[in-house]
Amino acid sequence: MQQPAAKNELFKILGVGFGVAVTVGGTIGTGILRKPGPIAAQLGDYWLIMGLWAAVSLYAFLGTLCTIELGTSMPKAGAWYIYAQRAFGNYAGFVVGINSWLGTCSALGFGVYTMSEYLALLIPAFVGYEPYVAAGMLLILTGIHWIGLALASSFQNVMSVLKGLGLFVFVAVCFIYGDEVTAEQAQLTTSKIVETGSWIAPVIFSLQAIFYTYDGWHTAAYFSEEDRDPTKNLPRSMIGGVLLIIIIYLLCNLAILHVLPMDELSQSKLAAADSIRLIFGEGSGKIVTLFLMISILGIVNAQLLFNPRVLYSMSRDGLFFRGGMTVNKGGTPAVAMLVTSAVAITLILIGKDATEKLSDIATFFFVLGYTSGFASLLALRKKEPEMARPWKVPAYPTLPIIMLILSIAFLVGAVIQDIASSQYALLFLVISYPAYLLVSRLNR
Repeated sequence: MQQPAAKNELFKILGVGFGVAVTVGGTIGTGILRKPGPIAAQLGDYWLIMGLWAAVSLYAFLGTLCTIELGTSMPKAGAWYIYAQRAFGNYAGFVVGINSWLGTCSALGFGVYTMSEYLALLIPAFVGYEPYVAAGMLLILTGIHWIGLALASSFQNVMSVLKGLGLFVFVAVCFIYGDEVTAEQAQLTTSKIVETGSWIAPVIFSLQAIFYTYDGWHTAAYFSEEDRDPTKNLPRSMIGGVLLIIIIYLLCNLAILHVLPMDELSQSKLAAADSIRLIFGEGSGKIVTLFLMISILGIVNAQLLFNPRVLYSMSRDGLFFRGGMTVNKGGTPAVAMLVTSAVAITLILIGKDATEKLSDIATFFFVLGYTSGFASLLALRKKEPEMARPWKVPAYPTLPIIMLILSIAFLVGAVIQDIASSQYALLFLVISYPAYLLVSRLNR
């Protein structure tokens, strides 16, 4: 195994295969399996549903092109934090970094808790003990990651391959064995658009749901510091990963809409499972549940991989406690990982409602991260025109400006549409300044 060049440096042992795997694994979770139902209830129209999925797919692809420029120019662990700190200074970096980290901690806790609920469906003896099962699973994963990056990345590769193959099999099964819905069954007469007479709120709700499923398209950028050759590998990893995600998501939606009548889909909490049950009957439920666990395990493993790297970079820059930059013999940011796991386990033990609420708030922070990234790209082109840029985003400055405007528009719409969650998000932003002053003072 390659050793770090100096104490507390990360290992440069990753390549394109891992980059694609962690992008797919860090993005595709239960969202694609759960969100089609609520989206159908809002929109009730085949072409509108597919149109919004296609629109967010394009957003993720174009966002990837922008992020590649940042990732290859600044190949450091931490992604959005690194770019905001370089472009706008320490406070902006602290806000983006800590919110990114907290948002992912809540998503991590919620993901493991959901996995424990599915496990309880397979093993009834676990019913009532879900928080403790979830905490136990996260501790086991933490132990795997503690051993080292080589093992954790290999585990991620396996989980991503299983997840991708499973979803392609699902699509094939729906088209081969499922009966196609009729034109009448493909329409919903009681959608929110019909009920309210307005398309604005239903479309914003649906966009929030789709953005949630797509979060993670930038995951490979967190590991650019550990890539053997980020200049060559990062573009391949990110473009390959996001294109694979887009193909899977669009095919899964087409498969679900092919099998489930719109009335049934609009009532479905787990559209993929309902599609399989419609084809093979109730006995197929356990197979779907097992696949759901594998899907969640892949995204949880990816989150536990990349989230500590945010704290690691912040610690290295003096924006978190110095101990956070400790790297163990296996190449893992050990202290940062333990802090991340501890926060996620605390959220799990507080209760599912707390983690679910924080996951709702996290969507706001995730898009805030994208917004900061596009703004950083534009700012750094002016602030540091001589910076080495092995990859330059096409159609500059038009493309990043459009992406920035779209991201801001989504944030404004999300605030208006979900005032409760937005209040908590804004409160986090207010608290962040005294927290930044405290950490800066302690490090001095």
